[in-house]
Amino acid sequence: MLFNTTIENISRIRKLVEVIAKYGFEDFVISAGLNNILASKKKVRGQYSEEKRFAHSRWERIRLIMEELGPTYIKLGQMLSNRPDLVPEPLIKELERLLDSVPPFPTDTAREIIESELGKPIREIFIYFDDKPIGSASIGQVHRARLIDGHDVVVKVQRPNAKKQVAADLSLIREFVKITENYFIKAGILNPLEIVDTFSKSLQNEFDYFTEARNLEQFKALYRDFEHLYIPTPFRDLTTKRVLTIEFISGCKVNDIPTLKSWGIRPPQIAKKGLDIYLKQIFEIGVFHADPHPGNILIKPNGRIALIDFGMIGKLMQSQKYAFAGVFISLANKDAKSMATNLRRLAIDHEIEDMRAFEYDLNDLIQDYVVLAGDDVGVRDFTARLQKLAYKYKLQIPGVIFLILRSLAILEGTSRQLDPEFDVLENIKPYGLKLLAEQYSIKNVADEVSHSIAQAFTLFYNLPLEIRDIVKQVRKGKIVLNTRQMGFEKYQKQLDFVANRIVLAIIIGAFVIAAGLSYGSSIDKAVAGLFGIPYFSLFCLFIAGFLGFILFINDYRSGRNRHQ
Repeated sequence: MLFNTTIENISRIRKLVEVIAKYGFEDFVISAGLNNILASKKKVRGQYSEEKRFAHSRWERIRLIMEELGPTYIKLGQMLSNRPDLVPEPLIKELERLLDSVPPFPTDTAREIIESELGKPIREIFIYFDDKPIGSASIGQVHRARLIDGHDVVVKVQRPNAKKQVAADLSLIREFVKITENYFIKAGILNPLEIVDTFSKSLQNEFDYFTEARNLEQFKALYRDFEHLYIPTPFRDLTTKRVLTIEFISGCKVNDIPTLKSWGIRPPQIAKKGLDIYLKQIFEIGVFHADPHPGNILIKPNGRIALIDFGMIGKLMQSQKYAFAGVFISLANKDAKSMATNLRRLAIDHEIEDMRAFEYDLNDLIQDYVVLAGDDVGVRDFTARLQKLAYKYKLQIPGVIFLILRSLAILEGTSRQLDPEFDVLENIKPYGLKLLAEQYSIKNVADEVSHSIAQAFTLFYNLPLEIRDIVKQVRKGKIVLNTRQMGFEKYQKQLDFVANRIVLAIIIGAFVIAAGLSYGSSIDKAVAGLFGIPYFSLFCLFIAGFLGFILFINDYRSGRNRHQ
């Protein structure tokens, strides 16, 4: 096993392997070749009792490992819970239970970070600053405050050394995956390093609070005409990479039904308006808030819906919007063939060898969903079944699609709290039909044809240059063609055997000739030897005889093999 790491990294990898072994994954540790990393007294045997093994499933133990390893691993688990094309459904259910809850760090430290980042004492920025945080996570924590001009705000402060700690954890995770990459590939995860790099990029973005401020500004611009939606205002002059100041929203959680009723607001209306807002984000604008759990959706006393926490947003390309709408239209029309086509359009890659079998599986999904749709079956069940098929057929569907399905499942649960009769699919259908009509509109078809013609023209225009570039690379030896002829392996072995015998015979002949020449040159000369034959000639004859014996044995064995 070859890997370049410092002694410190080796020690940290050993601790990681010890935790994995502790929870009974001896098969993984041994199969991945990690047993030698452990200290001799901590080999994998006996680290996890049989009683505990039966008390927790394999998937539960994976979740427990991530919880014990800490915040970075918890976030990795949370990200994987949105990737059913990579992770089986039972593990997804466990990963969804991971809670990113971390004890707050001292308020004095938070004050120091704010003053250092904003370049002013706290008293010159706020007339009130609540020392008790209202929320705490692995990246930072949130405090309520009031600005000098009287605006009520919330201040998000990044943890000290959080970036350094996460960077160290990410480096360790990448090193660990490099060591065990072959194991993951055999298990069906074909690009484990790419997953780590995607996760690393996503997590690094969370360390720049300017990104969240930009997301807020983008949403305020995109949805300024949405009368039922309210987006809080970020304060750019009080925002840095490590400190984010945004408007405080006064309201209740979306599922606080008693408060809504006390304000004269009908919960079913909120369910309808809330889902409409999200469906417009997804199917019309293509930029959506990707974490719509009830804590991030507030209802103001006037009935407006306010979204908070814009650390995670999703963006859909036009082609993805059309294909995604097609999936739901196919579901409503019970058309498995059309759904299969749209899922293939969505997928970046897949391993569907039998399209008919894929369509049969989708037909079963459609029949179960449409026939049983109601209280017991919904978007969450549809998503779970679709996740199984994505995993089975290795459908590499963009993560943003599963973010949408996850969001719709959360919204469905919240909507049914507000209105038990609420049907998400019936509300999605009009948006899907509208998008489908847009896709085949005269303008859109004309644009597609124009785009195709432009691509064809560009291809023919650039073709001579491309061919010239290829010829140049061939001349420089930068292009190598690898060919393999199938079915010739047997004859290749026979040719190799014959060639080896010919070479051996030539070598024997060379030694015999050398012996003769040596003997001829020694006649009539006083040359040391045995029985009148020079020692060199005897040496050459011995080597020739030995090689001849080997040639005879090989011929005899090959003759027997052919006879058998």
